[in-house]
Amino acid sequence: MGDDSTLDPEVLRKQVRDKYRDVAVEPDAGYAFPTGRKLAARLGYDAAIVTALPDAAVESFAGVGNPFSLRSLVAGERVVDVGSGAGFDSFIAALQVGDRGRVVGVDMTPEMLDKARVAATQLNLVNVEFRRGVAEELPVDDVWADVVISNGCINLCPDKRVVFTEIHRALRPGGVLQFADIALARPVSPEALRDIDLWTA
Repeated sequence: MGDDSTLDPEVLRKQVRDKYRDVAVEPDAGYAFPTGRKLAARLGYDAAIVTALPDAAVESFAGVGNPFSLRSLVAGERVVDVGSGAGFDSFIAALQVGDRGRVVGVDMTPEMLDKARVAATQLNLVNVEFRRGVAEELPVDDVWADVVISNGCINLCPDKRVVFTEIHRALRPGGVLQFADIALARPVSPEALRDIDLWTA
């Protein structure tokens, strides 16, 4: 879907930021979407890895799939996690790529970034960092990444074409995109596109 002129991207970003700020601050409050360890188990994440992660790294997880089910990452790879939230997928990526690898999580929600940085310190992971940014303007150098991962973030962006162009810019030639997301089989009505609640729910 290209840019829809009836939807203000900044208004959508604010609403999404507000929603995921709530998920960061009150992960057990109950949302229209599942979160946390139960969700990770349902999506097929390795139970031993999830169990080893501290609550701060898991409780605000709100993904829609498991991007690592497509393939495990390789030691030494450089990874960008688009829409990294509280860091759940970034931490799994950091464990898979090891000390020679590097992971950059990108998120636009300050509370999620704060939570991710605290959890990274708890885990003593020095090969992962979290940067504030949006999917349409990733704060990484051109052709830096071997792999880009994302989990439930791209569907929240009104202009998917810009997002994929930006991911392509960040990936090295031959790099890999592994993402899980929500896709619709039918066109969305203009009324639904203008309904912010449908985007954030």
